[in-house]
Amino acid sequence: WPNALKKEIYSTNELLTRHTYDTVVFYGIQAPNEVFEKYRYLLKVSDACNWSEQQGSVPLSTRIRIVHFILSHVFLNTGGENYFGEKVALYYLWLGWYTLLLLPAALLGVIVFLYALAFYKTSPLIKEVCESNTIMCPLCDKRCKVWLLSDTCLYAKVSILFDNEGTVMFAMFMAVWTTLFLEFWKRHRASYTCEWKVFDWCEEEEELILDIVNNAECEPKEHKHSYLRSTLVLILVTLILLLIIGLAHALVVFRVVATVMLAEGSWEFLSDHSNTAAVILGAVLHYFTITIMTRLRFTHLVCLSEENQSFAASERSFTIKMFTFQFFTLFSSLFYVAFFLECLMNCHPSGCLTDLFIQMAIIMVLKQTISNVFEFGGPWFNRWLKRRRTKKLQRKCPHCYKKADQQTNRWEELCEICKLSDWLRNYRLNDVNSFSLFNEFLEMVLQFSFTTIFVAAFPLAPLLALINNIIEIRLDAIKMVSLERRMVPKKTNDIGVWTDVLEAIGVLAVIANGLVIGISSDFIPRLVYRYNYGPCANGTVTDTDCMAGYINNSLSTVYMNDQRIYKEFSPDQMVTPSGQNVSYCSYKDYRSNEDYSLTPQFWLILAVRFAFVILFEHVVVICKFITAWFVPSVPLDVKNQRLFDKLNRLKEELRYDNIATVFGEF
Repeated sequence: WPNALKKEIYSTNELLTRHTYDTVVFYGIQAPNEVFEKYRYLLKVSDACNWSEQQGSVPLSTRIRIVHFILSHVFLNTGGENYFGEKVALYYLWLGWYTLLLLPAALLGVIVFLYALAFYKTSPLIKEVCESNTIMCPLCDKRCKVWLLSDTCLYAKVSILFDNEGTVMFAMFMAVWTTLFLEFWKRHRASYTCEWKVFDWCEEEEELILDIVNNAECEPKEHKHSYLRSTLVLILVTLILLLIIGLAHALVVFRVVATVMLAEGSWEFLSDHSNTAAVILGAVLHYFTITIMTRLRFTHLVCLSEENQSFAASERSFTIKMFTFQFFTLFSSLFYVAFFLECLMNCHPSGCLTDLFIQMAIIMVLKQTISNVFEFGGPWFNRWLKRRRTKKLQRKCPHCYKKADQQTNRWEELCEICKLSDWLRNYRLNDVNSFSLFNEFLEMVLQFSFTTIFVAAFPLAPLLALINNIIEIRLDAIKMVSLERRMVPKKTNDIGVWTDVLEAIGVLAVIANGLVIGISSDFIPRLVYRYNYGPCANGTVTDTDCMAGYINNSLSTVYMNDQRIYKEFSPDQMVTPSGQNVSYCSYKDYRSNEDYSLTPQFWLILAVRFAFVILFEHVVVICKFITAWFVPSVPLDVKNQRLFDKLNRLKEELRYDNIATVFGEF
């Protein structure tokens, strides 16, 4: 033993040992077998009966969980194997299944993108924009000048790439894909939980058992409800959500102001591309807002005002509230861009979907790259810093290693010096808590939301999610194994309330994508033009593209000699980049050039938009229900195996009862 190391044994059977090294004290704790036998008996007679843990020895993971529960519920008046438990195993099982199912979605998304890329050069819409001489009205009221529609040729090309007929079909596919993913995940989970013998497991039931094991005279935690407490929680949640929505308002206003300021600026490049630059700046600012709001943890404040009956109930409440806050922080601004931006400022004649695509792409790329760097780099740097600050223990037995005994198939015991070296290495790792796994789930479920809710505007989102998950699943494993202390093994048979959250996201994805296609995109106006106002409306033209003339049809014109318009723009604003004075300009809207009233085409498009949204959502929802009904959530082999297990358990109980009866008669 080195001078700094002392060992004390507190009992003859070594149930509690203490090792001291400098200022670090290590305790080795074992529980007597009576504790585990009591746990196994209570588990047998409880509603959460688990046949596997009633036979043979209690698994090491269960022993760790029992000892940890007792230690965490005992008041102190003083200051093996690499196993993480079923809860961590289910996280990796879900993440692996999610990554696998992303393959067909990512592949189809790439095909849709390549389809648009292959045909966008021949699109008459791009040709009309890039070769147009149309003069567009100023974007702001003071210093902005008229501009040429052809100056936004690149913007029009990007719009066609992500706003075409292919994205409509892809959005319908992703809605059905979400249902298939969830239903097949339930089957996948059922197979493994049955194999792990935790299919009927109940966390709250086990918590009652652990309470009795810890204290045989314990009292149950009664279910409580307080209207005053619920009102307080509702007020706090409402205030926080209003704050988040207010930030979304601020981001939208920032974009409008930034567009005006950039358009009025002296830098010609930014002035010509003020709208695109404002979108990019708004997306970057939105990402930093998300990062800051994530760190504030408003949910802890709300959950402190609640009094739940069990840890499982507290975990469910925390999960729902935390996800709600993060979801509003992430998507409130995107909802404004998708559905309300056109009320504040005119969209490009090629459509409004490009703004949503740019913001989604920037946020998703930044969130997946920078977040992963900090998520992995932070624990690695903390471990490195702790190693630098702590004194290294010199190994005095260089030949002491774990070697497998070929005859007995057992591991040779390490000497005390090497044990202490391993303890010190684990002690320097980053600490974990009961909600450490929650952060991993939250990150992936938010990514799932990003991948499904606005996929009509960004069909490459599943591809980015797939690439991220391939890296994420390995970084998480490295972090849990080598950068963080081992979590206390938790037993469960499901991913908990996250299943309900994912199902809610699937329903919201149908609504959001239907609204994006029907309201935000130009799919409906193009459809109406093709069959009612375009060259093919009468069904006789064969040598002209059916969409020829669509851009000009979607524009209205104002004249400066009109007294109602004369004061809207100054004479300096009506000067083209070439120095030519103009007396008229165009803008995107369906209005009469005489009295500026809405045209019948506007009302027809509006009616078709609403009809499409209703039809799209009903058809997709019906498909989702049929898919959910068609795919059983539990495989037949699992049902049969559980049936045989129950039968064998009843036979075993009957045999034990008969034996007890016979001995009782003697």
